[in-house]
Amino acid sequence: MPTSIGGVSKKLPIIDERMENHLSPTRTRLLRKKRLAIDELSALGFLNTRGYTTAEEYNLEELQAALKDQNLYETKRFFSTDSLDGEHNVLYVAAKYQTGQHPREIFFFREGSVIFWNCTDIEANNVLNFLRSFERESYVSALIHGESEMMPYTYIPAAPVDVEGDLVAESSDYNASTSRAFFQNGKFFVTADTDNFLYKYTFSNAMAQSIKLGIWEAQLDRYIDSMEYLTEDLKRGRRLRISRAAMLRKTGELFALRHQINLSSDLLDAPDFYWDREELEGIYLQVCSYFSISRRTKVMNEKINHCVELAELVSHNLNDAHHIRLEWMIIILIMVEVGFEILHFITPEKHSLEVLPLSDSKH
Repeated sequence: MPTSIGGVSKKLPIIDERMENHLSPTRTRLLRKKRLAIDELSALGFLNTRGYTTAEEYNLEELQAALKDQNLYETKRFFSTDSLDGEHNVLYVAAKYQTGQHPREIFFFREGSVIFWNCTDIEANNVLNFLRSFERESYVSALIHGESEMMPYTYIPAAPVDVEGDLVAESSDYNASTSRAFFQNGKFFVTADTDNFLYKYTFSNAMAQSIKLGIWEAQLDRYIDSMEYLTEDLKRGRRLRISRAAMLRKTGELFALRHQINLSSDLLDAPDFYWDREELEGIYLQVCSYFSISRRTKVMNEKINHCVELAELVSHNLNDAHHIRLEWMIIILIMVEVGFEILHFITPEKHSLEVLPLSDSKH
């Protein structure tokens, strides 16, 4: 159903039936419930920020150059969040042509996530299609849209304001008279300053982390489903229907996922970027808490530990079976060797006459 947000007619995202078939019933219900809540808040003047994770990684340098050639978006910042000021990993752009009262902005994260601020479905889908050329290891469309997130936000004056009957200065963790942004009751509030990009980045960063974690959760669920028949084989005492090479690949997938979660991401702790930015760190941790990132990460690690135990058990079983086959092959070869020796022993030897050369005799 179209709704009017800031004077611009927008259509809320719809999950088609084919995509719902790839999602769990619980996830589908949550998405439908969130759609209804977003619809109600849109009527109150809230804008939408939506996020997607579409690939393992983006080539931000080529993407920036392509956006410049396209001439629809202006690069506001291209920066590094690494404390050592290494490779630039965040690209922040804004639409050159306004279609409403508020700006349309996009954050691209090198880790494969993109966060849209105040962009329509059509615009977001066009950007997602445009992104395909700059992705490494793209995800399938059903997974991208199934694990996407949408959150409401609004602009506030730099003074206490009554929002939905709650006085911001009293109910939020940050005093609105001194803070220019805060997160409250699943909604993001930020002042409409031109230099509020750090607050938007912080919210986008936490949102992107949650979406990326959702992608990894879906990958782990598929991995668990792919291993289910092996647990049934173990339970029934049947021969395992997988080869040693295939099991090695499955184990590699598992350790690669564990590496991404625990070593290549900031899921276990706040990024170093917030070390000397206390206010931003507070907002980041609030949003992470809202998305239950710590709890979900802990649950994922517990599931991975269980999968590692299963993989080790299956690998040991396959190795034992392989060793047994090798032992039987050696035994058979020895028996064949013994058989040949026995045949050689019992077969009578044929004596051949020795022919002596004739020697010349002298008469």
